Amino acid sequence: MMARKVQRPSQTIENYLGVIYTLSRDGETVIGRKLADWLEVSPPTVTATLQRMIRDGWVTMSDDKSIRLTQGGREAATSVIRRHMLTELLLARILGVPWSKVHEEADRMAHGVSAEIADRVANAVKHPRVCPHGNPMPGHEEITEPLVPLLEAEPGAEYVLARIHEELERNPDLMAYLERHCLLPGATIVLVEIMDYNDTVTVHCGGHDVVLGLSVAGKVWVRDKGSPMGQGAVGPGVTGDVQPRLRAQ
Repeated sequence: MMARKVQRPSQTIENYLGVIYTLSRDGETVIGRKLADWLEVSPPTVTATLQRMIRDGWVTMSDDKSIRLTQGGREAATSVIRRHMLTELLLARILGVPWSKVHEEADRMAHGVSAEIADRVANAVKHPRVCPHGNPMPGHEEITEPLVPLLEAEPGAEYVLARIHEELERNPDLMAYLERHCLLPGATIVLVEIMDYNDTVTVHCGGHDVVLGLSVAGKVWVRDKGSPMGQGAVGPGVTGDVQPRLRAQ
């Protein structure tokens, strides 16, 4: 089913399309409850919105209630994700907006960005493969170098922080905490200890130990520091403009 010929989905529909795209990209089955959790709206609101999206040809729903993007829905979803990530990169690299704030600001701005402006931004930031948080740009989902979940890292070994999942980006307080403690893509990180008894993880980064909850650590990926993309202080697609800043000791 093709989407109706409309210039662009509404901001609400774009938000839904972006979440459906992200969950599908990660191999998750998309159902209404997950959308309600991600978007922080009520299940009845999700149901009503999905009915409109099905009517307009953006998504389909199977007998088991799983949701899939149509061809038109996928095109619209990749467009909004690309515009969002490029806006983040514009804010971080060119405008110098703090890393912890770029997702929230891009959420407000990206819906109004045209395809022409998005292309100009892509040229300005040199067509990176990942956003400032290390998540893949549409078209670069196939990661050629394997990433290691932080919870599976070898304790005591040095890694390079590579990716912080979109789900964590939605929490501005958490993002500010990560930035304060230098936990940004490109930073050298060491897994110190996993403490199952209180659901926390201790890592060493920027010259000090940092405690994370297991649920947060489960959404962080690292790469071997000895790999070509892990050498130096900067991760893939990340410039010196968004390198972690060490706290004064």
